[in-house]
Amino acid sequence: MTKESGSVTGRQGLTVAPSPFNEVKLDLGVILIVGVVLFLVQGRVLDSLWQQLLLLASYSLLGMFWIIIRARRIMVCLTRECEQSANGPQ
Repeated sequence: MTKESGSVTGRQGLTVAPSPFNEVKLDLGVILIVGVVLFLVQGRVLDSLWQQLLLLASYSLLGMFWIIIRARRIMVCLTRECEQSANGPQ
């Protein structure tokens, strides 16, 4: 097998195409894994059903806002770069 020129890793295993959103994808994966662990543990840590619901809802909302903020930052940077390259040197 030949090595793909556009991949992030040079190994023959898992390759990811280069993208400015790769860091956001990694963040999303970490947030999901921690969320599953939190879901499994929260029943033993908290007794009240309302506290459990509040904990899971607040974690979900914080994770959602984090992903939205990160993605918007990247989009703003990409838009600025695109505008600068369209205007060209003056």
